[in-house]
Amino acid sequence: MNWLLVIMGAAVGAPLRHLTDRAVQAKHDSAFPWGTLAVNLTGSLILGLLTGAAAAGHASPHLQLLIGTGLCGALTTYSTFSYETVRLTVTGAGFYAAANVIVSVTAGLGAAFAGVSFAQALWT
Repeated sequence: MNWLLVIMGAAVGAPLRHLTDRAVQAKHDSAFPWGTLAVNLTGSLILGLLTGAAAAGHASPHLQLLIGTGLCGALTTYSTFSYETVRLTVTGAGFYAAANVIVSVTAGLGAAFAGVSFAQALWT
């Protein structure tokens, strides 16, 4: 049963990642990977909310598998983040590569902490 929850979450997360990435990137005429940043920050926020809810006893293990492992696992993408950062470096866009690393890591952690904080405020 657990594997089915992960598959169901991933079946939503993967196409959502692709569609969101394409929609966001289409609005920006830039080499910077805005679409990947958007999905990674969104996933970090959702996972932070889920973590805070679980810590407060408001998210079952099944919900954690469905949303955390399945949806967020398929929505976010460390491999694409890494590939795009290397591609920016190789093509001479070192500033964008450095900005991608700094913004992605800092804002991703910030989104996760914000999600946990919001969930704790909501359920405590």
